[in-house]
Amino acid sequence: MAILSREEAKKIIDKVLSYAKADETAVSLGGSKTGNIRYARNTVSTSGESTNLALAVTSVFGKRSGTATINEFDDESLEKTVRRAEEIARLAPENPEYVPMLGPQQYTEVKETYADATAAINPEYRAKAALDSIEICKKKNLTSAGYLEDTTGFNAMGNSKGLFAYNRSTSVDFSVTVRTEDGLGSGYAIQDYNDARKLNAAASTEVAAQKALASKGALALEPGKYTVILEPVAAADLIQNMMRSLDARNADEGRSFLSKKGGGTRLGEKLFDERVTIYSDPTNPEIPQSGFVMDGRPREKTTWIEKGVVKNMAYSRFWAQKQGVKALPPPFGFIMEGGNESLADLIKGTKKGILVTRFWYIRAVDPQTLLYTGLTRDGTFYIENGKIKHPIKNFRFNESPVIMLNNVEAMGKPVRVNGSLIPPLKIRDFTFSSLSDAV
Repeated sequence: MAILSREEAKKIIDKVLSYAKADETAVSLGGSKTGNIRYARNTVSTSGESTNLALAVTSVFGKRSGTATINEFDDESLEKTVRRAEEIARLAPENPEYVPMLGPQQYTEVKETYADATAAINPEYRAKAALDSIEICKKKNLTSAGYLEDTTGFNAMGNSKGLFAYNRSTSVDFSVTVRTEDGLGSGYAIQDYNDARKLNAAASTEVAAQKALASKGALALEPGKYTVILEPVAAADLIQNMMRSLDARNADEGRSFLSKKGGGTRLGEKLFDERVTIYSDPTNPEIPQSGFVMDGRPREKTTWIEKGVVKNMAYSRFWAQKQGVKALPPPFGFIMEGGNESLADLIKGTKKGILVTRFWYIRAVDPQTLLYTGLTRDGTFYIENGKIKHPIKNFRFNESPVIMLNNVEAMGKPVRVNGSLIPPLKIRDFTFSSLSDAV
């Protein structure tokens, strides 16, 4: 069985540790059941379900470490894996940045990471979700391509210093692209949740279908700086890249947008509009997360940006020890505070602007300013006097989320996107550098 209880996982981990002869030994154990269904041209193309259960042993002698993995759980195989990890460790070069393993920790138990409704998803559920989506498109003479994936799993870890952690989780992700028959109109929508009861594939498909129909006959607009309304998916594309760049070591070593010329970092400086506040909280019921990261550190509520000021950076345990500060894990999911307005309200309050459904093919141009380039896609529209006037051809953009979050005009109500809560954003002077023929 791929999903083990806390007691079952601990029993296996304790047994593995009983075989250990190294200075330090860590064991990680994880299992999952994953199902999916994929469709294109209004026809299911693939579907399947897989299970996996695997264990990894890391043995340490001094500053030398070695890891061996296995998916067999009889006593002989487990002991053989420990011996193999120890053999590798003895042969490995020393790691000058090795930090001793943590002892017992206090973890917040986050039960919302797991939902029975998601764990109960079966082939019939997936087929119905796909059928609901396909039928909507068939009735409108549109073509759909979608993917649904659900996962039920657990992660457990323990070490020879007495640390033990366990969490089980579920997730369900749905995405759909809808095209007009001539291929010139395109729409897109996604949803992701821990609890499948919140998922509505038909509602997402209706949104994508509406965008596809509305985006036919796109007109060209001159590249330049425009007021834009970024739907949460588009905003997430850029802000998630920024959140992944909050690493303290990169900043200290002069390789980050948080590096200060001449040395030092910009921690404590106001780099964004004062309305920008971003934090992570594993206990948030909308985006619940495990109470620990896989090196054993507890995951805690952390404010990264408060009223535009950089409040914290992420530290590895080695770099935190070197700098004499707390080792903060990086944000896995985050909450960006917004307002109470809907996307429709933001559009209504815009005299002239561009509505962006999403970006794609995003690439870094300059890591020290976080300048990115990429393309708009799947529904880009011109707004005039508070209404969507007509679809427009796609653009290539050149923009930094740092600059973007200094040009905030308004923010709407945050919604879940890829495990984070992100509001729609109204941004002034967003840079579009050229036109794109892509749909």
